[in-house]
Amino acid sequence: MPAVINYRGDGDMYSRPSLCSGDSGLLLSIGSHVEIYCPPRKRSRISGPCVVSGNIFADKRPSIDVLPDECLFEIFRRLPGGRERSSTACVSKRWLTILSSVRSSEFYNKEHVSADDDMEVECDGYLTRCVEGKKATDVRLSAIAVGTSSHGGLGKLSIRGSNSLRGVSNFGLSAIARGCPSLKALSLWNVPSIGDEGLFEIARECHSLEKLDLCQCPSISNKGLAAVAKSCPSLTAVTIESCSNIGNDGLQALAKFCSKLQSITIKDCARVGDQGIACLLSSASALTKVKLQSLNITDYSVAVIGHYGKAITNLVLCGLQNVSQKGFWVMGNARGLQSLLSFTVSSCRGITDLSIEAVGTGCQNLKHMCIRKCCFVSDNGLVAFAKSTSSLESLQLEECNRITQIGILTALSSISSKLKSVSLVKCMGIKDLSTEFSTLSPCESLRSLSIRSCPGFGSTSLAMVGKLCPHLHNLDLSGLCGITDIGLLPLLECCEAGLTKVNLSECSNLSDKVVVALARLHGTTLELVNLDGCQQITDATLVALADSCPMLNDLDVSKCLVTDAGVAALSHGVQSNLQVLSLSGCSMVSNKSIPALETMGKMLVGLNIQHCNSISNSKMEMLTEKLWRCDILS
Repeated sequence: MPAVINYRGDGDMYSRPSLCSGDSGLLLSIGSHVEIYCPPRKRSRISGPCVVSGNIFADKRPSIDVLPDECLFEIFRRLPGGRERSSTACVSKRWLTILSSVRSSEFYNKEHVSADDDMEVECDGYLTRCVEGKKATDVRLSAIAVGTSSHGGLGKLSIRGSNSLRGVSNFGLSAIARGCPSLKALSLWNVPSIGDEGLFEIARECHSLEKLDLCQCPSISNKGLAAVAKSCPSLTAVTIESCSNIGNDGLQALAKFCSKLQSITIKDCARVGDQGIACLLSSASALTKVKLQSLNITDYSVAVIGHYGKAITNLVLCGLQNVSQKGFWVMGNARGLQSLLSFTVSSCRGITDLSIEAVGTGCQNLKHMCIRKCCFVSDNGLVAFAKSTSSLESLQLEECNRITQIGILTALSSISSKLKSVSLVKCMGIKDLSTEFSTLSPCESLRSLSIRSCPGFGSTSLAMVGKLCPHLHNLDLSGLCGITDIGLLPLLECCEAGLTKVNLSECSNLSDKVVVALARLHGTTLELVNLDGCQQITDATLVALADSCPMLNDLDVSKCLVTDAGVAALSHGVQSNLQVLSLSGCSMVSNKSIPALETMGKMLVGLNIQHCNSISNSKMEMLTEKLWRCDILS
């Protein structure tokens, strides 16, 4: 062992170290007069720079991280391709921020993306990203902007909600604009921190934008919308909902710069008035779809629609409380809506018997008509509308409480020969007839009839409907608690073409008798039967359907009195294509039905056995394992 000679103890042990490479020893200077030789040992791993003089705990950061942002910006914009940029962005939040600040046009080496690359392929031919709730942050948007550049570019972006602590702001949207100039569709929902500055950047970079959806964005004003309209002439669809700072000036900018605009939806924007709506509708000649809801507009705007809406095919007007009967009357009689195919009007006090007749007269090509919550429309208006229209194929009435059975039956008898579908929902003015009408002519073209949640519709009315509609294919009577077997049987007997879809859910007074008759009369064509909540239905129904309905593929007997015997009969039935079966709430279906369910499970894609309390958990788990291809709700 080497001796220590004349060591005084006042020297720095590591004041002058000497590092030798290879297998040579390490010579350490202990004092000013003595040196010690250490033989070679196993080489130590050195993970950082070794400081041989001065403070050994000096700054050990990599040298590139000491560079200012401007230098890193110049380095990053010279990265050769998307993969290198993505890898670089993963190093730190700072590097990601700097990379996302580089515009797509500022990169020196633009990577050519070929079909052979590992490129994501999604709907419509470009990438789609959606960030919601807690995931909606500026960092996430920056990562999307950098990461999608090597995969063909981002085409659709949807931001729904925002992180309460680190929400999306103009910075994140600006990163998207700089990194994704190919953006074609942008949807912003409930992002209060995004304002005009973010849209200014979108307008500056994303000139290919085609669809813009703004909902609950209070910080966006007319300036932001006008900037996008001016710089994005390819806009075809715009939706503006609950944006308190967007008004007439923004709509005028759309009218001036967006000649390709085809669809416009404006809802609950307090600053939008007649001036903006009239300018937009009179200038945008390519508009085909228009939806106006809960706006402070008057008869003037609706009259402009009637005069200038020559290209409009789909029109929705909801909650226009300041539009009177005169406005809708002028809209119909202006004869400008010759291309209109579908018209939906809801909660508008100006829709009366007179105005609805004018719409039928002025819109001769109208095929689909929906009237919701219009309390001033009565039987007279409905019949007048039915007589005036010549191309109507679908009629839907919802919560129109002045309309009665007489009006409905007369309209069915008077309407055009092209009518295919009629739907009545929650029309409380309907009361069952005491006598039948023999002078009404049948509606030979009607194929689908839906009468839902109209408690006054009874057996006498059903018998009349059966005579008026002999060629029904689809029948929906859900929620009609007042109908009985005696009332429904005549309708089933009058349907000559053969029913394919029948919904009798919540018709609590129907029994096995009517379903047995349904299977006997229409078993060869039946594809769907819904008996959910029909509490008098028993195993006899399942036996009849199993014996007579070879085409049945969807059956719902939830909350019925069926047992294991009925399920067993169904498993041995003639139906070879039963794909959906619901037994939810059938408390008398037990473990004994498991073999039958396994047999049917070979074809089933959906099975609902929720609240079947007589089936044990272990049996349910076993069934789930065996029927792994079937979606089972248990």
